[in-house]
Amino acid sequence: MIYKITFSCDEGEDFRLSLQADPEATFLDLHHAILAAVKYPDDQMTSFFMCNDRWEKEQEVTLVEMDSNFDYDNMTMEQTRLSDLIEEQGQRLIYIFDPMFERYFFGSLREILPGTMEGVKVVEKKGKAPKQLQTEDPLQGIVGKDGKADWESGEDFYGDSQYDAEDLDMEGFQDLSFDDGSMF
Repeated sequence: MIYKITFSCDEGEDFRLSLQADPEATFLDLHHAILAAVKYPDDQMTSFFMCNDRWEKEQEVTLVEMDSNFDYDNMTMEQTRLSDLIEEQGQRLIYIFDPMFERYFFGSLREILPGTMEGVKVVEKKGKAPKQLQTEDPLQGIVGKDGKADWESGEDFYGDSQYDAEDLDMEGFQDLSFDDGSMF
């Protein structure tokens, strides 16, 4: 039996990657085949997640052993065979290639073909994969050029310079009293 697994990405509608895999191959084999196909370096803490029909994450398969959610076993790519988690046509999974911004490829077991093979091989690649890592500064808009947070540097922080206490409608707030400590 041979699995045909297809991956796509919402960042590039034209990108699609189809692989054929021996069900006894590991998720690490699949990981290496994906990285080679899209020319990403193997320097990120990537992982796979098995998903339900609504793409909600379930079982995680990590690159290295980590503490995990107690709802699921801690599974590593090197020790987990594809057939351990992928059993039926239509099975969904995601491959997180940018863990910092949680960007991923959507995958699905498209077909179960007769025959045998070893490992994992790319059978089709269309379009261009997105860059592996976001290059934008995660603190952009929070930290100003002077290195201080916007609210420390006196800049407008979420429109606070336009706030006027006189514009606050006090009706409905008169009944609130914090004197009796009931709020805590």
